[in-house]
Amino acid sequence: MRAMVFDGPNTALRLDEHKAVPRPGARDVLICVHACGVCRTDLHVVDSELPNPKLPLIPGHEIVGTVIEVGPEVSHISTGQRVGVPWLGWTCGACGYCRSGRENLCASARFTGYTIDGGYAEYTVADERFCFPIPDIFGDVEAAPLLCAGLIGYRALRLAGPAATLGFYGFGAAAHIAVQVARHRGQRVFAFTRPDDHAGQDFARRLGATWAGGSDALPPERLEAALIFAPVGALVPAALEATAQGGTVVCAGIHMSAIPSFPYRILWEERVLRSVANLTRSDGEEFFAIAPRIPIRTTTTAFPLTDANEALARLRDGRIDGAAVLVP
Repeated sequence: MRAMVFDGPNTALRLDEHKAVPRPGARDVLICVHACGVCRTDLHVVDSELPNPKLPLIPGHEIVGTVIEVGPEVSHISTGQRVGVPWLGWTCGACGYCRSGRENLCASARFTGYTIDGGYAEYTVADERFCFPIPDIFGDVEAAPLLCAGLIGYRALRLAGPAATLGFYGFGAAAHIAVQVARHRGQRVFAFTRPDDHAGQDFARRLGATWAGGSDALPPERLEAALIFAPVGALVPAALEATAQGGTVVCAGIHMSAIPSFPYRILWEERVLRSVANLTRSDGEEFFAIAPRIPIRTTTTAFPLTDANEALARLRDGRIDGAAVLVP
């Protein structure tokens, strides 16, 4: 098969046209990849901001494809079924976190496109427990960003609580899906982008944001919660400044630059600062139940598999509206 492979720090992805097709284990399924989203977490991996990836590595954890072979112990997924594969690829199922519904915190967890080969390839394998059936309403390309941008955005919304006014710091793949969920719930969204990103602000307004402006500005009213999607630590005190008493600030990324010190007064009055770590299967089940009812519409730019480096470069530079998707 063809695959785009990451060999380690300071290297671009290379095309391997003769990579062996992986074989499914006892509880695995072999998937013919139709589409794989390009996530900011992929950037963190290839830019060496996340430590100790599997090397060599096939990145990609927003995978949509058809199951073409199943392992002998597979019981819930069938050959010919279209499934999606997310970031969380395996957990032990036995630790206290797994047994209490917090498998996202499992110390032995493995991650697709990071510690397990992912979807920047024509075929991939995945544990059947961590495959989600994809609703028919979504095409392959439009479904791919739902597997991480959608799921992480949904979990971040859950952790933010029932806020009537929400601030989204960074308006990329996750925010452009989460805003649709928030609007469906009757919440109002205030979008913050790079100060000079007027196109991004227009994009947010088109998707229903009540207000859009630069991240250096205060919103026209206090926020009950703020979700930080951009990996910029300086946004934490900015979001706290914009949040009302008792509000919550949720850091939704897996990596963030250093958070500068800030005065206690902007955390005081029972504000909450918390992070999102990975996802759980229950997040996926809930999200894929509600997504067709909204219905979620993703904005995507498709690239051939061999243009993975260009897709990553455009994402790094902020030149993608919505999400980039690789199509083998």
